[in-house]
Amino acid sequence: MTKNLYSFILLLAFAFGLKAQKNISVEDIFNQKIFNTKSSSGFKAMKNGIHYTDILIDSSGKSLVKYDLKSGTKISIIVKDNEMLLAGKPIDISNYTFSPDESKIVFKTNSEDIYRRSSKAENFVYDIKSKQLTQLSALGKQMFASVSPKGNKVAFVRDNNLFIKDLDLNKEIKVTADGKINEIKNGWADWVYEEEFSKADFFEWNADGTKLAYVRFDESQVKEFSFDTYNNNLYPDKVIFKYPKAGENNSIVSVHIYELATAVSFKVDIGSETDIYIPRIKWTNDANVLSIQRLNRLQNKLELLYANSIDGTSKVILTEDAKTYIDIKEDVVFLPNNKGFIWTSENDNYNHLYYYDNTGKLVNQITKGNWDVISFYGYDEKTNTLFFQSTEQGPINRDLYSVKLDGKSKLRLSPYSGTTEAEFSAGLKFYVSTFSDANTPTVFELHSSDGKLIKVLENNAELKKLITDYKLSKKEFFTFKNADNIELNGWMMKPRNFDLTKKYPVYMFAYNGPGSNKCNNAWERTEFFWHSLLNQEGYIVVCVDGRGTLGRGREFKHSTYMQLGNLEVQDQIQANMFVGNLPYVDKKRIGFMGWSYGGYMAALLISKGADYFKAAIAVAPVTNWKFYDNIYTERFLRKPSDNKSGYEENSPINFTKKIKGNFLLVHGSGDDNVHYQNSMELSRELIKNNIPFDFMTYPNKNHGISGGLTRTHLYNKMLKFLKENL
Repeated sequence: MTKNLYSFILLLAFAFGLKAQKNISVEDIFNQKIFNTKSSSGFKAMKNGIHYTDILIDSSGKSLVKYDLKSGTKISIIVKDNEMLLAGKPIDISNYTFSPDESKIVFKTNSEDIYRRSSKAENFVYDIKSKQLTQLSALGKQMFASVSPKGNKVAFVRDNNLFIKDLDLNKEIKVTADGKINEIKNGWADWVYEEEFSKADFFEWNADGTKLAYVRFDESQVKEFSFDTYNNNLYPDKVIFKYPKAGENNSIVSVHIYELATAVSFKVDIGSETDIYIPRIKWTNDANVLSIQRLNRLQNKLELLYANSIDGTSKVILTEDAKTYIDIKEDVVFLPNNKGFIWTSENDNYNHLYYYDNTGKLVNQITKGNWDVISFYGYDEKTNTLFFQSTEQGPINRDLYSVKLDGKSKLRLSPYSGTTEAEFSAGLKFYVSTFSDANTPTVFELHSSDGKLIKVLENNAELKKLITDYKLSKKEFFTFKNADNIELNGWMMKPRNFDLTKKYPVYMFAYNGPGSNKCNNAWERTEFFWHSLLNQEGYIVVCVDGRGTLGRGREFKHSTYMQLGNLEVQDQIQANMFVGNLPYVDKKRIGFMGWSYGGYMAALLISKGADYFKAAIAVAPVTNWKFYDNIYTERFLRKPSDNKSGYEENSPINFTKKIKGNFLLVHGSGDDNVHYQNSMELSRELIKNNIPFDFMTYPNKNHGISGGLTRTHLYNKMLKFLKENL
């Protein structure tokens, strides 16, 4: 083609409004982050239902501003960062929380992550009326600063002890004194609770702010785990923390109540059995009644206790039993005037909302149907209305609904098909909706509780415009039936300029852990663009949710009980066969990638599925369940002594001899969750059996393997591996 002819074709293309097709790079996604979605993180609706607050950034700096809720008109500047000085320098006001009575604001600055859900920071309390700024503590960074209902006290954790700051007296009160690293933790969960019960802070104010309930963790009998960190010192530093592996001792937990009037703590009766879990404590609306969830070690018996905060006695209000396991209740809501509580349960095979009176007697089942309630957002006593998210529109979708306490007048509030999440303001008058679908970046909107749109907070218009410069494939959802005639959900993204007459390699990926989903009709941020990059490179990308995943009822989710990895591997192999039989797929070039539980799947599929998968990438995989923590592992497999076959028959470490294809193993040496030990032990077996493989270690990196250029390096490594081996 001559230069003149090429120029003429380009001119024609632009004349007809065609754009030059841009390519995505790993650097674009993970380094430059040009495809990141914006959020509405600074927005907070106020209790009065008239105003909201947001952070405004202009040439003068940052300001916290009050706006009119309906019109968006600026009402006033609450505070400017240049007015909030510490040692002559303004503090960062981006991360802020109002006290329950909205008389004060807590600003969290200089945050330092500890584990997945815990961090310590410098906190400052700003009194809106007096315009006075108070440093919460000068004795070290604090955790979980929580303002009392009346706004005059702040509870927090420091150095494993619980404290209260009296703002009126500017006095720090020590609630506990026995906190000690790797021995006693007060008000802060041990590692395994924080990771597997998704909760780090374990203290709470009662309704009138006169008492503080907290959980004490005695982890002195829990075995320690350690790893080295490499910081260019002559000798490595060592991280040591308590980590109970499958079958090993847990922390001994106790529940305590501190009375501010007497400055005395006392223990609550939670029974004589110590080998239990207390996954949640929560005050009822009665300032003298604390609710406690008590879970047995096997996690198949959950009890709701009511504790008397005057004498510490307790009684069982509700008991739920199962042959498999029971999920903890994240969202118990207590009705006013001791009219009972709302509880979620899978009693009828699907997760639904139930209304019980205050004695534990069932009043009525609120929601019913062959679909799961995923999240319960709350109950508005004034309108007698509950708000929840469910899979009623299909397991790949998540929709927002309202319903009356008697189960009537159910209303779908989600205006579009896809995934809608909600964050409700205090009083449930308003909510910020987060909507997206598989091919639409996230939109944040403010709605009144009846679903009416008040304001679009962020529609990511810039990102939507940007991606028109790239020829991106859409996610296409599909279903197929496995060998047991069970229909499974999947999606596919095809290469640019897809040609039905060609044969394409396939990059499969999944997570497939119990109660998880990857086949969601929702925007996936960086993963979407990573998969689009693979499309650009000529790969079909496929994802399938196998048995054990969420949104299809208890029976489907619990089918993997006592045999993790067995049915999931069967389903991914059968997904491979289904995809491999498509006319445009080269079934000899199908690979699999997974991270964490997905990495476990990848290691199994390249070994037990060696006849089907040409290549696999396992990032931070569990390689034998005996190496993992006890709460997660025993929930699904019980103790190793109770289920030897369940542990051994599906641990990748036992099947390395079967590997035929190309295998890339990746792990961070500072992974406090799935320990580096997993990959080292797998490597030892691979070498023992003379199995070739590639191995990449990321020094000091945790389970997320991120920070700086780490993700860029990792994904370039994976891309190179795929090009060479798939």
